[in-house]
Amino acid sequence: MTAPAPASAPNPPGAAGTTIATDSATAAAAAAAGSNGTVRRTPLILRNRAFAAVWLGQVLTQAAVRMFQVGVSWWIVAYAVRDARGLASGLFMAACTLPAVVLAPVVARTVAGFAHRSVLRTAAGLAAATAGVLAVWAQGGGPPLAGVYAAGLALATCQAFFDPCLTTSVPELVDDADIETATGFELSTQSLAGLGGALLGALTVDRAGMAWLAAGCAAAYAGAAVLVASARFRGPASAAARSDEAPARRPLRRILGELPHVRRILVCFTAANLFTAAVFVVIPLYTRSVLGGGGGTVALLEASLGTGALIGAFTGTRVPGRPTVAGAYCLGLMALALALPGLFADRLVIAGCLAVAGWCAGAVSVRFVALFQRLVPTADKPGFFAVMQAVLGASLPVASLLFGSAGDVLSPQTLCLVQGAGLLPAACALALPGTRTPEPAPSAEPRTPGGAR
Repeated sequence: MTAPAPASAPNPPGAAGTTIATDSATAAAAAAAGSNGTVRRTPLILRNRAFAAVWLGQVLTQAAVRMFQVGVSWWIVAYAVRDARGLASGLFMAACTLPAVVLAPVVARTVAGFAHRSVLRTAAGLAAATAGVLAVWAQGGGPPLAGVYAAGLALATCQAFFDPCLTTSVPELVDDADIETATGFELSTQSLAGLGGALLGALTVDRAGMAWLAAGCAAAYAGAAVLVASARFRGPASAAARSDEAPARRPLRRILGELPHVRRILVCFTAANLFTAAVFVVIPLYTRSVLGGGGGTVALLEASLGTGALIGAFTGTRVPGRPTVAGAYCLGLMALALALPGLFADRLVIAGCLAVAGWCAGAVSVRFVALFQRLVPTADKPGFFAVMQAVLGASLPVASLLFGSAGDVLSPQTLCLVQGAGLLPAACALALPGTRTPEPAPSAEPRTPGGAR
């Protein structure tokens, strides 16, 4: 469960839609908070050109990084590597998820110490240059695997700076009354852009090759840099004044010490993420070895997973029961959905199972993001969500390496069964009496940007 901070923590690239909490889940929590009861006839992106430009830049960068990751994963499995395909693709996905976790302190200091527009423009520009170099390299011949890994690491690093900086800069782009609307809008479209990129990645590799994949990413990043440079950011004085008035933040250990039920929930989801995050490695291996399909099949499976996650994120509030009980049932259903492809090798069945798994991820995420927003004191939320993001995100590279290496020894169908079996203990632990905590009343916590009340 990667639960992003309402205003700062980055999301691991390539994890959206499959880890227990997603960008779309946080968006649903933000949408649930509303916009302070204000009804406006004109959508925010139509009446605020600066926010619209920066938002569109984020759409382009999110689509580009997701397209690159899915496309390269398929390129490794289908074209570039003959032996140890699982390890090769696992290493690549691990490289794409490490920067957001390892560089979290550096990103926080950079975002706090430099003008936000400069950080956004520089990150998008460097990513465009990286993808452009790879495109030229690939046009002259097949780029070496190490070069593609390096490009993936560089793009993920740029995205690790771009996303949290954009979220933090929202108060510099919109009025106070629009902060919640802008945050929810930004996070929901982030997931939609990732879904679109996942659809295009494998198809582009099959039909045009690695050179055109990299060229498309370079164009998207360059467009994002131009859009950000054209936007006018307001001075951060008001935000600084608000932070000066805020109470001092406490260490995460002390926060969790006062919330033992929250600590147990985080342990459960950290364990669950080791098995849910592996789906990004399993999908290309399964498509190649079991289904004998191509890029279109990968696109279908990725789309099923992402669509299910989006639907689950916006319907999760309707799941009855306490969050821990509902979460346990969702994890159990997800375990069944991820295990069934190990027994039935049918394309439509697998697409349906991934849609169900995605729905479970989105539904359980929105419940727990809202729960944490209500349980954690307002002054502790930035530190809580930022550190939790890094802790839970650390399971992504571990899962990629473990399941990637296992994919060279075990069949993809066996990996599906392992995924399902691995989720069951987490579901049972979540349902234990020690983790059950009553959901706070909606009025227990004031509304906060980027989350439920």
